[in-house]
Amino acid sequence: MHTALFTHSACLDHDTGEGHPECQERLRAVLRALEDEAFMFLDRREAPRVTREQLERVHPASYLDSLEAAMPQSGYATLDADTLVSPGSWEAALRSAGAVCAAIDAVLAGEARNAFCAVRPPGHHAEPDKAMGFCLFNNVAVGAAHARACGLRRVAIIDFDVHHGNGTQTYCQHDPSLLYLSTHQWPLYPGTGSAREHGDYDNVVNACLGPMSGSPEFRHAVQTKLLPRLDAFRPEILLISAGFDAHSRDPMAGLHLMEDDFAWVTEKLGEVAAKHAAGRMVSALEGGYDLRALANSAAVHVKVLMAV
Repeated sequence: MHTALFTHSACLDHDTGEGHPECQERLRAVLRALEDEAFMFLDRREAPRVTREQLERVHPASYLDSLEAAMPQSGYATLDADTLVSPGSWEAALRSAGAVCAAIDAVLAGEARNAFCAVRPPGHHAEPDKAMGFCLFNNVAVGAAHARACGLRRVAIIDFDVHHGNGTQTYCQHDPSLLYLSTHQWPLYPGTGSAREHGDYDNVVNACLGPMSGSPEFRHAVQTKLLPRLDAFRPEILLISAGFDAHSRDPMAGLHLMEDDFAWVTEKLGEVAAKHAAGRMVSALEGGYDLRALANSAAVHVKVLMAV
């Protein structure tokens, strides 16, 4: 079985305006990197639209209705200080969440060993009832709910974006069938993700990294805090919020990871997936705002997915 790549051209139609860090060129840079000959065996698939039923497992109908109504016919609309939408944003968001659900279907059906979803807008800041932090739908949370609806009993989400996935934690923390694990810079936007936050069922682990932390601190946190909990949980599928803004070159924060760190953590997650989940992993793009660092980091991440 191959690694599947889910994406859609509609994700490039989400226009956030001149100078916005979550820009169309981010996805273009990732897709260009994945055109290299090393990726010739990727199983490239078009992301479908997420269904209303899939979305409503995470987002209330009232939120979905109000968000769709907020989409402009032309120009831009501002949802919060950071989150802008354009006429193409709704379709892009539908395809982004749909990619994760379709990727889960593909790995559960045995059509792919694992999958990477090269999509935008990102998702992990989106609360069930609020868009924020560049995110409209919580793509990975919608995927987790879809996996549960498909019959899986234990779904793990691992988030190595430099920012805490507040929306994902909100969704997971009340459900013992879900485990949310995060490494992130602390303190930093959005202000959530304290190491003291454990979820209602001790199913949240926040490994906080201080500003200027690099590879040693990151790998120690993964080895001592995340992997033991993940192994004990025995997940039936691993979902990855793959943000690459913890890279040393990224302008949005102050961690100092390099491409090798993203390759290493992907390998470690692959080992857990092989042990407990028949290798099933689905990764979705989150942050990453230095284009070169983003493209290179996503490329090594996908190379490891293809090898595990």
